[in-house]
Amino acid sequence: MTSLKNIFNNRAERDDKFYRRLKKILGFKPGDISIYEEAFTHRSMNEKNSEGTPQNYERLEFLGDAMLGSVIAAHLFKKVPGGNEGYLTKMRSKVVSREHLNELGRDLNLINLVKTSIPTKQFGENIHGNVFEALVGAIYLDKGYKFCEKFIHRRVIKPYVDIQKLEGKIISYKSLFIEWCQKNKKTFKFNVYEDTGNDPLKHFAVKLQLEQNTVAKARATSKKKAEERAAKRAYYKLQKEMQVQST
Repeated sequence: MTSLKNIFNNRAERDDKFYRRLKKILGFKPGDISIYEEAFTHRSMNEKNSEGTPQNYERLEFLGDAMLGSVIAAHLFKKVPGGNEGYLTKMRSKVVSREHLNELGRDLNLINLVKTSIPTKQFGENIHGNVFEALVGAIYLDKGYKFCEKFIHRRVIKPYVDIQKLEGKIISYKSLFIEWCQKNKKTFKFNVYEDTGNDPLKHFAVKLQLEQNTVAKARATSKKKAEERAAKRAYYKLQKEMQVQST
């Protein structure tokens, strides 16, 4: 009987801790706490509702992504009345880029609220942005559009959305590098191969060739990340040349 009582007490304590930390992040009292619990549940827990539907953050992540795009688009539409469709789309992409959402998730330390059967150290960087999107989706379901909009304004737009800084922000160094090469008729190649290092996670290495020269090397846990990292290094190495030839 005592052990059963301890189990209930420990669960109540955990729930109370989750509620208090969540309230601090949101800036208001959450209503249906079960929605937020789902937003912080990883698929590794293999949780399902009474109808057998998986209960994890992935569906809420989809919803949160749509809400973020909607609120950011409306803000940019009002803030930049002279911006055409292409400009506004590009600016929105910069705000809701995976890199930026990961930064938001890290700043709020959302990973500490995630319920998972896998050690958090094994997660890639995108877990931070994924959970942030799921949280936005949960707010919409719990409180509606207005609360969701206020949260995005307080946590995303006010501290991070500076139009002038965004205009100069580079989303993808790889895309920028390829565009520059094509514009200036330069040949390039990303030579990617599996890295046989001693890391617990598989890594990929890349050599970026420009004409006949290797201009950058990088390694990461995915081919895409390795290529992006190499392109970034190449950009900073060739920045002056790229800027002169692009003007």
